[in-house]
Amino acid sequence: MEKAVIATSKAPAAIGPYSQAIRVGTLVFLSGQIPLFPATGEIVQGDIRVQTRQVLENVKQILEAAGSSLDKVVKTTVFMKDLNDYAAVNDVYQEYFPHKPPARAAVQAAKLPRDAGVEIEAIAYSG
Repeated sequence: MEKAVIATSKAPAAIGPYSQAIRVGTLVFLSGQIPLFPATGEIVQGDIRVQTRQVLENVKQILEAAGSSLDKVVKTTVFMKDLNDYAAVNDVYQEYFPHKPPARAAVQAAKLPRDAGVEIEAIAYSG
């Protein structure tokens, strides 16, 4: 199987030496997304709910570019700067995964890129 690089201008460009996502067969592996505006690459201003919504919009756009969707996400990892934000992140997260939510891990990280409050990576299938 060959790996295919997934890239879309509808989500922020990678800020390092990595791809937005990689597809291998029917599996799609998304790099961690932080709350950046796609057009400017700047971090969204607002509370953790605003940041989580932007992250999940970025995830959604990358999935669509890979021929997948939020409904096809099987696993996510949520990194938070502060686990006290857990309930607020969950409130937004469940809007994006209302039915059959994916398996998930949620952890507190000492520091995230660009001092973001939240970062989410995902694994999905396509087709």
